[in-house]
Amino acid sequence: MRRIPLGLTLVFLYVPIVVVVVMSFNAGDSPFNWNGFSLKWYGELAADEQIRTGLGNTLIVAAGSTALSTVLGTLLAVGLARHTRSTLLDAIATLPVILPDIVLAIGLLAFYALVQLTLGLYSVLLAHAVFGTAAVAAVVRTRLSTTDPSLEEASRDLGANGFTTFWRVTLPTLAPGVVAGALLAFTLSVDEFVIAFFTAGPQSPTLPIVIYSMVRFGVTPEINALATVLLAVTFTAILAVQRLTRLAGTR
Repeated sequence: MRRIPLGLTLVFLYVPIVVVVVMSFNAGDSPFNWNGFSLKWYGELAADEQIRTGLGNTLIVAAGSTALSTVLGTLLAVGLARHTRSTLLDAIATLPVILPDIVLAIGLLAFYALVQLTLGLYSVLLAHAVFGTAAVAAVVRTRLSTTDPSLEEASRDLGANGFTTFWRVTLPTLAPGVVAGALLAFTLSVDEFVIAFFTAGPQSPTLPIVIYSMVRFGVTPEINALATVLLAVTFTAILAVQRLTRLAGTR
């Protein structure tokens, strides 16, 4: 009997996704009536200039915010775990991930207005780096909890300074966790809509904003194809994060 609610929940969650993927290969123009197998909507997707622009903006934001988040998140995790242990600081470091997107988006928009920052790709990049840093720090701290701090102590005892110890001992040990955190930050940035909607300029829409503007007039097979591509990219990134996180925990 316990499997029935679980099965119904899985059906409710995943059957619509399966329908979207299947209908992305539909030869007809209707997103709901099957007219045969075809890849033409993926060709239409590649030729759509609006989608290409949104994809380019998304990749720029995701790559930039991931690079910034990886550096800041790694340093934040090391600082909290090795130098400044504080429950309050731990809570503040994870707050951007826990806060509802709408709250974080409004707060960032208010801050940009306060400092009179013109909205554009860089404003979205900085906004995504906020929650990306928290995500990277959480993953790296998981890796730090399984490492032996005596290795760093031995390095310092042998005459290495703090930077050398971090670069030659700490960072190589944290590498699987750092890569997993970077992949997670990249995935979150690619899929994020609410914060980008509030902090992007009118001439710099990201791909989720482009999708939103398109689905307002109805779901088309082209949208199904785009959703399928994003699903494949996200699924692959999540599998990589899980694999690297597991690897980080076993080494």
